[in-house]
Amino acid sequence: MDENKLQLVNKIFNRTIRTVWDKEQEKYFISVVDIVSIISESKDGRKYWNKLKQRLREEGNETVTNCHQLKLKSQDGKYRETDVTDIEGMFRIIESIPSRNAEPIKQWLAHLGKERIDETFDPSIALQRAIELYRLKGYDEEWISKRIKALQERKKLTDVWKENGIESNLEYAILTNEIYKEWSGMTAKEYKQYKGLRKESLRDNMDNIELILTDLSEEATKRLAAKQKPNGLKENIKVAKMGGHAAKVARNDIEKNLGESVVTKTNKLNYKYIEEQEKILELNNKGN
Repeated sequence: MDENKLQLVNKIFNRTIRTVWDKEQEKYFISVVDIVSIISESKDGRKYWNKLKQRLREEGNETVTNCHQLKLKSQDGKYRETDVTDIEGMFRIIESIPSRNAEPIKQWLAHLGKERIDETFDPSIALQRAIELYRLKGYDEEWISKRIKALQERKKLTDVWKENGIESNLEYAILTNEIYKEWSGMTAKEYKQYKGLRKESLRDNMDNIELILTDLSEEATKRLAAKQKPNGLKENIKVAKMGGHAAKVARNDIEKNLGESVVTKTNKLNYKYIEEQEKILELNNKGN
């Protein structure tokens, strides 16, 4: 899942419903099999959904056509392609399954839609919801404050880049990587791998000093770009490296006095993946 999509986990009847908020489309997508499992009270919700999907196709029901797939995190920690649909599509699927559990699900879906409408009129609701999510994940107040501020400053940087002729998401990613490489020695992808991350947000897994250095590198880039007004990708890369270098100087000085690296392999939530555990067990078995 990319940075424009946030996967949430909700609980109804003590069952998991995976829900995704897509910033680009500004709508929720819900895991169909999770809802169907609850509505149908089936032991195998996936098999039930496959049969229902086939029947709806034969009937010419457009609901199935409107479903698409996203990689969602399964119970075993792996990401798998999963059928999802928006709130409207989910209501139509529910209507196809007679069940006593339908009404609570409908109320929850209606509440999801209401949340987004409320946030349109009062954006602070969305901000507060983000803060509560971070708290639920175990982040402390000081870290949350820095993270929220970083989100605001990041938007200011991309605005300056846009003024200087940067338009595509790919170009934003290239410039961001140049900043990271200059101060940390790694691209964003390499940094995530270093921390043992995959789909998780890199910044959500930085400690306070890493966040501060990232903020410094981007703030320096923003001010330099606003003053020098580089045009196009090539010129903006030069300025991005200057911004990253400012944070590199600060990092070197901190590490000199600390006597240790401030770029750590640790991540906030101690993610561990099943695949790595299986490989470790396989290697251990081979050695026995």
